[in-house]
Amino acid sequence: MDTILKKEKGLTLIELLIALVISALLIAGFYRTFINQQKTYTVQEQVVDMQQNIRAAINRMMTEIRMAGFGNVSMVLPATIGGKTYNDVVNWDTPAAGALTIVSGMGFTTLTGIPSPNQITVNSLTDSQGNLLFDTADKKYVSVGGLESYTITNIAGTTLTLGDLNGNLTYNHPIGTPIFAIRAIIYQVGMVDGKPTLLRDTNDGQTTQDKVQADGIENLQLTYLDADGNITANPKDIRIITVSLRARTERQDPDLNNGDGYRRRQIVSNIHLRNMGLVP
Repeated sequence: MDTILKKEKGLTLIELLIALVISALLIAGFYRTFINQQKTYTVQEQVVDMQQNIRAAINRMMTEIRMAGFGNVSMVLPATIGGKTYNDVVNWDTPAAGALTIVSGMGFTTLTGIPSPNQITVNSLTDSQGNLLFDTADKKYVSVGGLESYTITNIAGTTLTLGDLNGNLTYNHPIGTPIFAIRAIIYQVGMVDGKPTLLRDTNDGQTTQDKVQADGIENLQLTYLDADGNITANPKDIRIITVSLRARTERQDPDLNNGDGYRRRQIVSNIHLRNMGLVP
């Protein structure tokens, strides 16, 4: 029995320490790999969010800017909307430097009766989301069929009285003709909760959060070109607007050696204005 017990040996302290060190090194390696993968995933997630934000923003801007002047809105210019008077369809550096305001027909109801010379009756004074389309204050401009535009001088029920120099509609409009509200759409970059943000304002009493178009947009650059592609200073000659947006990630990457640690993307688009220079 004594002989058998002497042959049974356990781990020495040195062997145990070596095993612990090797295990610690393996665990540290696995942990470091996990942390690096998690960090890479977080960075890529932020980059994806940033790219989605900037693409969504430029797509909305392209859709709306392309339609600047829709509804033959030049008939009611200069137009006072939201307490600001706009002399042109495209108004740069308005209401602030670097901002852009376009005037266009948007949001619509339909004609429900054959109009009289200076009156139209519409299906509703609100759009499909319940937003008020017309009044005699800040929402007093209307485009009939997208062909002619007027100032609303009176509203009785759903009947709009239109005022112009002649007091008569130019065209015969059948029942079901779309009736568009005329709005000033403002694009500019601002700070919301300490973060750079692209804001879109239609002077409809939106809250700051309602105006947020895209987070992380820190720069908006606009270049105005005529039909020949030359830079123009005349709003009436504008046919193309080059829009440049620069976005950044929500958080900094301390391992990114570019100064402030933010990753950035920039996208540029030439937007051709469909309704500029058209003869009504």
